[in-house]
Amino acid sequence: MRPYHPILAVALLLAAGTPVAAPPPLDVDDWPRPPAREPDRALEARVSALLARLSLEEKVGQVIQADISSVSPEDVRRFRLGSVLNGGNSGPGGEDRAPAAAWLALADAFWEASVSDGGAAIPVLWGTDAVHGHANIVGATVFPHNVGLGATRDADLVRRIGRVTAREIAVTGMDWNFAPTVAVVRNDRWGRTYEGFSEDPDVVRVLGAALVEGLQGAPGDPDRLGDEHVIATAKHYIGDGGTADGIDQGDNRASPAELLRVHAPGYLASLEAGVETVMASFNSWHGRKVHGYAPLLTGLLKEHWGFDGFVIGDWNGHAQVEGCSPTYCPAAMNAGLDMFMAPDSWRGLYESTLEAVQSGEIATARLDDAVRRILRVKIRAGLLDRPRPSERPLAGRFELLGSAEHRAVAREAVRKSLVLLKNERGVLPLPGTARVLIAGPAADDIGRQSGGWTLSWQGDGNRREHFPNGQSIREALEEAVAAAGGQVDYRPDGRWDARPDVAVLVFGEPPYAEGEGDRPDVAFRPEPGFDPAAVLERWRQAGIPSVAVFLSGRPLHVGPELAAADAFVAAWLPGTEGGGIADVLVGDAAGTPRWDFTGRLAFSWPRSPEQAELNAGDPDYDPLFPFGYGLTYAR
Repeated sequence: MRPYHPILAVALLLAAGTPVAAPPPLDVDDWPRPPAREPDRALEARVSALLARLSLEEKVGQVIQADISSVSPEDVRRFRLGSVLNGGNSGPGGEDRAPAAAWLALADAFWEASVSDGGAAIPVLWGTDAVHGHANIVGATVFPHNVGLGATRDADLVRRIGRVTAREIAVTGMDWNFAPTVAVVRNDRWGRTYEGFSEDPDVVRVLGAALVEGLQGAPGDPDRLGDEHVIATAKHYIGDGGTADGIDQGDNRASPAELLRVHAPGYLASLEAGVETVMASFNSWHGRKVHGYAPLLTGLLKEHWGFDGFVIGDWNGHAQVEGCSPTYCPAAMNAGLDMFMAPDSWRGLYESTLEAVQSGEIATARLDDAVRRILRVKIRAGLLDRPRPSERPLAGRFELLGSAEHRAVAREAVRKSLVLLKNERGVLPLPGTARVLIAGPAADDIGRQSGGWTLSWQGDGNRREHFPNGQSIREALEEAVAAAGGQVDYRPDGRWDARPDVAVLVFGEPPYAEGEGDRPDVAFRPEPGFDPAAVLERWRQAGIPSVAVFLSGRPLHVGPELAAADAFVAAWLPGTEGGGIADVLVGDAAGTPRWDFTGRLAFSWPRSPEQAELNAGDPDYDPLFPFGYGLTYAR
């Protein structure tokens, strides 16, 4: 469960009592449209027949999603709830690092409750935040966050990552992934920057669609939404990456033209790729919370773009709509929200929504439309025709979690995501026969290299044993150097007994997620008790060639560290496969590269801490390293 958040608390107060000005007119008639999806008449007939059997109470149950930390299988049975989710700190029995078998057993329990005791027997839909692999599960393959994948520019790779993620989700019996994030990040102060592929709409458009196709299967594929696929979600609709000052859940003040040019392409491409669900965003557009703004949810998304899946809210996001609370919000459904994400407020919201339909505050036709959309997606995904989760083809095949095949894809992703910013004196690649000093606490911390949304919401509290199938950067460098005949010493503080031939410092940001990661500027701030610039300067004064490997969820101003290091690698948040870093940094016994750098910046790199809003094409664009920059060994 997410803890109390001061920014969210202020937003709730503002939403509850502060009038907002009307946004500019949103005239979408000339906006592009994705190709219309051909209606499936047999499917629609099945939806209509099922809808006609539902009682009002069962319909209301379908539009409510509860978190597994606040709902039991018996609650799902009694209220006929349509969906459950596991939030960032939720797990079976209150243990967010529970073994995979416990997740599958709980999936069975919720499924059995949803189809028991007569009624329409509609299976519950379980959603999860597998935003860089199925990273809620101990032992799963954890991929680089999107900030790194954007540097690869490799749609085929991202598509394969989606496929691997879907397979590992299916192992634990879940049906639905809250990914991809198709935010176009325009201010790097934002704490969710690493969830975005790029500052550039075209990069987001291509890679977002690829991830949708990997998770669901591409339109027309015979196995689309089959046993090895899951439902995808395009999020957070719309403009979350463009809020004023990069404030999470803040206000996007883009003009309609900028909304179309910058923030819409990822959604259009996701719809063309057949995405089945869209998640409404916490942010506002010109003061109006998107969760309650019909011109965006209904007028643009459903009517103009023809989206026939369903719109899911974010974590109690409806509560921020003017006049609403966590347990009451007809305004959101009337605006076009189809399913409330009501993690801990679901019971009160169920009751108030039922009353609102009975009183006419929510029209029966609007409720029916929402339920029709939910049933349509459940049927398309085969949910009504599959057995219990544990009896599905991939269920319980726990050997697939972090399998060699899946880890190979992740390792490839790490290699391709690395961006070489500096390589003076030809320090890289490291000769495999060298004596290498490795320093920095982050070098031997898989949790640090994986970042937020890894086993816990903020990515904190993780230890080495929580990654049985992973490899730290230190472990990977030791393995690669030893294989070539060299030697590695690991000293977190960077000091040495025997003088090294070359030294590698691994450092960067600690894990964070969402509003906790918002920053006042884009200055890198070292962790207490460890000064990476001082370590690099000590090596420089001693004449020891140095390599800096920087772990971060966004580009940051690292002036002292960049100046003191001979080579500097932006490694982003690479996930569990430290071997991908060693593949590129360590050469063979003759010092010849085994793999070259291919990553290019998908985010402009700041020249100063104040350059948080730094995007190619802006007036007075003056980055330290421009969008698209990246050195290679070959050049």
